[in-house]
Amino acid sequence: MSIITAKPQTTRHRIIGILNGDGFQIVFSDTPGFVDQPAYKMHKMMNAYINLSFDDADIILFITDPFEALGDQHQLLKRIALHASPVIGIINKKDLVKDEQLLERKKELAIFLPGKTIHAVSAKSGDGIPELMSYVQSILPEGPPYYPDDQLTDRTERFFISEIIRANILELYRDEIPYTCEVVTESFVEGESNSGPIVRIKSVIYTLDERKKSILLGKNGSSIKQLGTNSRKEIESFLGKNVFLDLTVKVRENWRDDEEALKSFGYQN
Repeated sequence: MSIITAKPQTTRHRIIGILNGDGFQIVFSDTPGFVDQPAYKMHKMMNAYINLSFDDADIILFITDPFEALGDQHQLLKRIALHASPVIGIINKKDLVKDEQLLERKKELAIFLPGKTIHAVSAKSGDGIPELMSYVQSILPEGPPYYPDDQLTDRTERFFISEIIRANILELYRDEIPYTCEVVTESFVEGESNSGPIVRIKSVIYTLDERKKSILLGKNGSSIKQLGTNSRKEIESFLGKNVFLDLTVKVRENWRDDEEALKSFGYQN
């Protein structure tokens, strides 16, 4: 459910994913990456999601891969290692390295998380996932379910549509442009068309100033058109329906440090 790109700070919100099985319910909380030196109120709110997850987590899963510089996350790893709840280190993308490299990575992670269980998995192939999930289930405390059996997340369709658009902004635009943008889906209306059911969606991209707005639009609107095409295809796949997507760009100065704007965009202290 969370958007994924190769760029840092892709995840901005805490997102709940709910897994129901035979006699169990696991609630996963995906948090933003820790911002070591927050530059804006937005960064501080992103860090607050991590603090909240620390407060209510029964298990902490630290996910890395064979290539990430662990030293860059030293302070976060130090905090995780001292947490009272069980901690599992997870090395993803094991399919991309040889056994010797994977063993070295496990040793490196064990230095940061001494005494903690470490699993190596491949999310792409599924290798190691059943064993990891079985272990997670075995150490979770017993308790009542928090959500209905058919609920998958605490977020709305509008939220995920906005996230899909933001992920495409991260992929299509360079430098600081993606980090100056926030997406809000203002309208979501299901209806009929000549070709069958259709969802008409109106989303607004907010950015910091007119120069960045012009970059988002592109020459003769070429960039925003490409963004709309890419996003619409992904949204159609997500919803399983035809989509008409209306994208507009608006300026909201200094929104990353504007508490009122941040709250309107769904950020919480």
